[in-house]
Amino acid sequence: MAINYICRHCRTPLGKIDSSLVTDAQLGFHSLTPAERRDIIAYDLSGDVTVKVICDYCREALENNPELSLLANPLQ
Repeated sequence: MAINYICRHCRTPLGKIDSSLVTDAQLGFHSLTPAERRDIIAYDLSGDVTVKVICDYCREALENNPELSLLANPLQ
């Protein structure tokens, strides 16, 4: 099982954890609401997990240009 972190806006891979020993609690997933989990975490058929976060570039772009958050895909 791999846990892949990608930017939700630009789809840049940000990191990967290759371990089946990591728990949801260790990753902080247990503190998410069910709606947040559906929005942030995706599971595929092979058991891999994709976690959608925001990279520093996109965070900075959205902070400097808040109107971009009104677009469906602001930074692609």
